[in-house]
Amino acid sequence: MGAVQVRDVRKIYQRGTEQITVLDGLSLDIADGEFAALMGPSGSGKTTLLNLIGGIDTPSSGRVVVAGTDISSLPGAALARWRARHIGFIFQLYNLIPVLTALQNVELPLLLVKGMSSRERRKRAETALQIVGLGDRLDHFPRQLSGGQEQRVAIARAVVSDPAVLLADEPTGDLDRRSGEEILTLLERLNREFKKTVVMVTHDPHAAERASRTLHLEKGTLLEAAEARP
Repeated sequence: MGAVQVRDVRKIYQRGTEQITVLDGLSLDIADGEFAALMGPSGSGKTTLLNLIGGIDTPSSGRVVVAGTDISSLPGAALARWRARHIGFIFQLYNLIPVLTALQNVELPLLLVKGMSSRERRKRAETALQIVGLGDRLDHFPRQLSGGQEQRVAIARAVVSDPAVLLADEPTGDLDRRSGEEILTLLERLNREFKKTVVMVTHDPHAAERASRTLHLEKGTLLEAAEARP
């Protein structure tokens, strides 16, 4: 079974008396250990699809199976627990808490893990920051870091709980070219060396080239996918 299976998913939002169809019968498969890029114009449904895969949102109809679990039917509390264990989120604007250090920001997801000691949380957060090349920035606050370093902290936070799937929504969109290249190289490393399945939304064709496969969305449907890169 693949890491992600989406079957005939529709997502409809109600806006007043109007129904807006964002995803219209979409199906796709993403294999374990794949690095997939989602591309398409604004409003094509890329971020909505990412949110459905991550359990942030639920489909109007259809099934979403991630890491062997049909999450489209999980109740709220069970879905939150599942998401904390299996999904790591990386956002364009980092979403770091400014009054917390890099180490404290990375530790946050581990507070949801029952029975984990503060010592173990710190050890795992330190390891995650070392993986992203920030082992010497543990006590720095976000304002003391560059944009690229903030995104590295965000990536460390995403991987600290050892999730099966990493979801990245425009992870280089707020960075200069050099910092963006460093983040893409880090995502490649997490995919190849640490065997993480990565699903990345991007508007940048150059960023998409770093993925093993590019999926194109338009008006809520999936167009023919590009050939996988070896």
